[in-house]
Amino acid sequence: MRRLPFYVIVSLAVAAMALPAMAADKPIVVGYPMWLSGGGGLFGQPSAKGAEMLVKEVNDAGGLLGRPIELLVRDCKGTPEEATRVSKELILKDQVDFLVGGLSASQGLAISEVAKQEKILYIAPISKAAEMCEPPKLHPYVFRAAANTKTEGRSAAVFMAKHPWKRIATIGPDYAYGQGVTQAFVEWMQKNKPEVEIVYQAWPKLGETDYTPFISPVLAAKPDAAFISLWGGHFVTFAKQALDYGFFEKVKVVAAGEAGSPETARALKDELPLGITSNSYELFYFPDTPEHNAYVQRLREFSGDEYGSSWASTGYIAMQFLVEAIKKAGSTDTDKVIKALEGLTIDTPIGKQTMRAKDHQATRGQFWGTTAKVPEYPFPILKPVEYIPAEDLME
Repeated sequence: MRRLPFYVIVSLAVAAMALPAMAADKPIVVGYPMWLSGGGGLFGQPSAKGAEMLVKEVNDAGGLLGRPIELLVRDCKGTPEEATRVSKELILKDQVDFLVGGLSASQGLAISEVAKQEKILYIAPISKAAEMCEPPKLHPYVFRAAANTKTEGRSAAVFMAKHPWKRIATIGPDYAYGQGVTQAFVEWMQKNKPEVEIVYQAWPKLGETDYTPFISPVLAAKPDAAFISLWGGHFVTFAKQALDYGFFEKVKVVAAGEAGSPETARALKDELPLGITSNSYELFYFPDTPEHNAYVQRLREFSGDEYGSSWASTGYIAMQFLVEAIKKAGSTDTDKVIKALEGLTIDTPIGKQTMRAKDHQATRGQFWGTTAKVPEYPFPILKPVEYIPAEDLME
């Protein structure tokens, strides 16, 4: 060092002092692969909006560990193959630190596999395939902030079992989510109400545009009620086609897949069948708590939407888990953040949620109610509505 020219020594010293400042200014980059177009866009776009809102709130408050968060939202469309490609691009090209995203169950499973291969932390905000957080697919890098197919199917069965219906039909998309949630529903019904008979099961492909070949056989089986797990634009298409058959007058319906969400209600308006039981992740009109009302108001201002989106909560809460885990770890080191996430309890807009250590699954319940027309809003809402917690439905 003594042999170096004085100006070189000064330059090295200045560079060394600048390194911590450069590291502090470097953003924490989160990749958000999400289904933004087509039938999934009804839910995927607001989910991304909720994640963006949380990031803005954190950055406006000074960032995370003195660093800003940068959210890279990418459209992974509707296939697991595209979710895999986009996730790998975010990791290898964009050098993201973490992944949050994926909509369909198959997309979540695909991104989880990428996370395992690349050893990058992944939080699923929506994807519900129960096997994602169960052996042998469970691994250290995958977490889920969403509900799962078992808790959703079982909570639907809780509502169905309250009624005298015995002859049940099911209609579910023929892929991981539809199969899983329907299986969970049927098993829980048969366990708690053995006299129930499954008289017909319809399995349209994901993204089906013509549901008439499935509607007629269901009606011909003469069920008392039907459990339907079509979601987003898929449920919208089904409902419009089923109206021509008088389906909802002939069959009582319990619909999973958040068919009771404000997004679906606004898409269908007067074509949303009234008197059906359905669910939603969050509702701008419920629960009436200071924390939730404050969140709804912030979302209105951020999105410019008078009513706000229920699906924004999926991205918001998933990012909340990541942010709070990084704070707890005091680091963005993957292993330290994983450890901080396990067993972490956070305060969300809908109440406390815990990320269970044993299976990396959040205790995320859902809101269930009956579709009804009210004078306050130009579209149907769930009324009455209640929150069904997940803890008693989890293993």
